[in-house]
Amino acid sequence: MIISPKYRRRLVVMVKEPRPGRVKTRLGRSIGMTTAAWWFRHQARRVLRQLQDPRWELILSVSPNYEGMQSRVWPHHLARTPQGQGNLGTRMKTLFDSLPPGPACIIGADIPGVTSREIWQAFRSLGTHDATFGPAPDGGYWLIGLKRTKPTPARLFSEVRWSTATALQDTIDNIPDLTIGRVATLSDVDDANDL
Repeated sequence: MIISPKYRRRLVVMVKEPRPGRVKTRLGRSIGMTTAAWWFRHQARRVLRQLQDPRWELILSVSPNYEGMQSRVWPHHLARTPQGQGNLGTRMKTLFDSLPPGPACIIGADIPGVTSREIWQAFRSLGTHDATFGPAPDGGYWLIGLKRTKPTPARLFSEVRWSTATALQDTIDNIPDLTIGRVATLSDVDDANDL
């Protein structure tokens, strides 16, 4: 299937510079900040290698903004965009709003089980749904995708209780007029128990 560049699928992977004390700090409290940063760097690079696929454009959303745009840690051939400021919801909304029209999914780089298969399922889900989620066992989600044939809902991430068992339901409650799909449940790594 050939897709017009106007409606090209886009997968955005959110990454932070893997510096001790700046990334995976909850994990770092258990295993040490240097070890947590090392783990994230190698995990993120593995995910990026695994998720390069001709069916979508892979884009890095980097933090901190300036340092991430200049970083030599991440593959130089991948497009980059700064995450910007604000909480996770504000940054993801900004990402959705800044992309050209067409289906887009956003994930973090700390999901060891993600493969191209799960990402393709998410894009397929957007063929029949306005939004799709990859649930996490803790009540959050590892993926959010939007068909993006309409503007991003203004309240999409309003009052979402991040890092709680209600994050997914809070987000779904904010978009009652959209059809919702779900894909595989996968775990992210927040602390040593998740490893």
